[in-house]
Amino acid sequence: MAYSVQLYTVRDAIEKDLPGAIRRLAEIGYTQVEPYKFAERAEEFAAAFEENGITAPTGHAPLLSSDQEEIFAAAKRLGIGTVIDPYIPAEHWQDADSIRDTAERLNAAAKKGAEHGIRVGYHNHAWELASKIEGTTALEYFASLLDPEVVLEVDTYWAAVGGEDPVALLKRLGDRVVAIHIKDGPVNDDRKAQLPAGQGEVDIWGVIAAAKNLEVGVVEFDDYSGDIFEGVAASLRYLEAGAAAASTSEAAR
Repeated sequence: MAYSVQLYTVRDAIEKDLPGAIRRLAEIGYTQVEPYKFAERAEEFAAAFEENGITAPTGHAPLLSSDQEEIFAAAKRLGIGTVIDPYIPAEHWQDADSIRDTAERLNAAAKKGAEHGIRVGYHNHAWELASKIEGTTALEYFASLLDPEVVLEVDTYWAAVGGEDPVALLKRLGDRVVAIHIKDGPVNDDRKAQLPAGQGEVDIWGVIAAAKNLEVGVVEFDDYSGDIFEGVAASLRYLEAGAAAASTSEAAR
């Protein structure tokens, strides 16, 4: 599996110099990225991706609050196969009626996306796990209402902050999960305390193994107290070293 990086992680660099930020990620070793709000700067992203041999299998866009036709057109331009809505505020996850409404609107977006050959998904924060609806997490209740073609990208760090074991959660959600956000740290709300993969309390290899239908693992920092490019480089080194060790172990059996 090739690892991706969520461009929100390097948002300050993107704002200052988009082509330079993409070039630096490519130099670190990333061949895939996950852009956010990509419709607004689709042509700039397209040029930077082409110049650096970058692909974007997934992308974040506010599907339920923006022009879906514009989003899907931009996704096609960038080769994004799965558009993920990254954020529905916490107040929409506190009761069954609100969650049903969100599910219905995302199902409708997925039908429109299918017309463009694009799959639709949702990405969680902590509140979808902290909230409980009818004896289960709000995220799992939500998943039960989604059409089969709608997928999930589980942010494993925020799932843990929300009080759930991300490994157990991924096993319960099953094949619905096609992407995960890989981040590490002390598992609390202090975003600047987040750490490169393998340096915190998240069971990184456990969550990767638990996502049986995983297509892409996306490195992300919501924030970081150090140099962010050094942070994403350290995460990639850890992930690639672990994958190489696992491959060697498997070949020796």
